[in-house]
Amino acid sequence: MIAFAVYIIYAFGFSDSIVHFLSKDNHLFYWMLLVGFLAEIVAGSMGMGYGVICTTILLMLNVAPPIVSASIHSAESFTTAAGSISHFKLGNVNKKLTKALAIPAVIGAVIGALTLSYLGERDARITKPFIAAYTLYLGVRILMNTFNKKKKKITSKKTNITALGLAGGFIDSFGGGGWGPLVTGTFIKNGRSPRYVIGSSTVAKFILTLTSAITFVFTLGIQHWNIVAGLLIGGIVTAPFSAMLTSKLPTKKMFVVVGVLVITMSLITIYKAAFL
Repeated sequence: MIAFAVYIIYAFGFSDSIVHFLSKDNHLFYWMLLVGFLAEIVAGSMGMGYGVICTTILLMLNVAPPIVSASIHSAESFTTAAGSISHFKLGNVNKKLTKALAIPAVIGAVIGALTLSYLGERDARITKPFIAAYTLYLGVRILMNTFNKKKKKITSKKTNITALGLAGGFIDSFGGGGWGPLVTGTFIKNGRSPRYVIGSSTVAKFILTLTSAITFVFTLGIQHWNIVAGLLIGGIVTAPFSAMLTSKLPTKKMFVVVGVLVITMSLITIYKAAFL
């Protein structure tokens, strides 16, 4: 199939158009290919980070926040689908938890996408430091629980799943990312098993991402196809391998990686909001 596609491209003279498409905006497609590859390794194995990493980089490249979120969710519709299939096959998904998260997340995603589309860039930036401050708190608490020397039995705390899913869907759609650090981070902080939290969260994220992408298509259309294509190709190749890491990594090490990841991303977001 690949050989046939290459033959068609050269036989009908499409090669020049494709090269021009891939090279525009200072070769942005190739950078997005790398970003999608690395971000999906983190997100697929840890249940968080894809949107936050991609958003941070795209904002550094001066892409408008509404286009950033629309592009990321368009690409994530495919990458989260690939990751969800892998998590299902590996037995990482709690179906009851996924359903409880997905329904309010869809509502939050629609509200977030509509709000971002009509309020614009300035208001979208205002919320980022507040979101980052909360996720920073979550990261610190995760590490505190991990390195607590007292051998206490960790009891699972009750979580308001409806409110969490609604807030996570809104924040992810409005800010371009944040579902993982907020939702996955909260569940892990409250003592839930990382493996099933990450798998269930990934499937719920696929549903909200698809909803958000469709909403953006109706409000903004799809712009910057080179961004979407780069993130999509880079992420979808990586998704099956990152899901395998979730079932292999020891629980304590996963806690450490998740905590450090959330803290790092939160500090970067706060720094950018305060000084840039």
